[in-house]
Amino acid sequence: MFPRISRRSTVSQISYVLLVLITTFFVAISCALLLSQAVRTAPHRSFVKNINAVVIGAAYVILLVLSLAFCLKRRIAVHRRLQRISKTFRTLGKNDVPDRVFLYMQQEYARACLVAYESRPKDGFQEGWGVPDKLAHLVIPRHPPLRPQARMLHHFRFILPLLSKDEDGLTPLHYYDSAIQLARHASREPTEQEYAVGIRAAKEIESVLNECYLEMGEGSSTDLSTYAERQSI
Repeated sequence: MFPRISRRSTVSQISYVLLVLITTFFVAISCALLLSQAVRTAPHRSFVKNINAVVIGAAYVILLVLSLAFCLKRRIAVHRRLQRISKTFRTLGKNDVPDRVFLYMQQEYARACLVAYESRPKDGFQEGWGVPDKLAHLVIPRHPPLRPQARMLHHFRFILPLLSKDEDGLTPLHYYDSAIQLARHASREPTEQEYAVGIRAAKEIESVLNECYLEMGEGSSTDLSTYAERQSI
């Protein structure tokens, strides 16, 4: 689309220059022919005291001055209109540009949106570091939503008491947080061992949360059965 517009602009500029040159050529030829005719019809066949030649020359001089004034006026008007355009960023509306330009902008925007949508991967799957956040919301309904740059250690701080510690005093959440931070900020890719540590920590966290969720379900069933028995008595 853009090369087509560029070609149109080039053809338009060349046509304008050719039109100006052809018009100037014929005007100059007509001026020369009229002056020569004025000289031939004069009694003394000279430009001296030749009123017709003076009138013809003055007419063409006035035509030249008016043509230059018209071109200069148009150039100044375009320059002033361009200066009135705001230099700050703002959203263009339909009334800010011609209808054809606005329609072209709409078409290009729609085309860009379609290309971006069709370029999104749909069937691909990449194994990640696990998603224990879903189970955390089941165990703790008011658990805050995961923010993109949040530390896992801070995000899952509410379930930290549920996790067991190893001999170093670290929970699976500490290892999971370390693996996530390494994948986010390291200048190299995680090694296979580091990846395995992160996956194992994620699975341990999910296992603990799943056990808590099942215990909550069993506790709810026990409470309901006890309540039913009391109601029957």
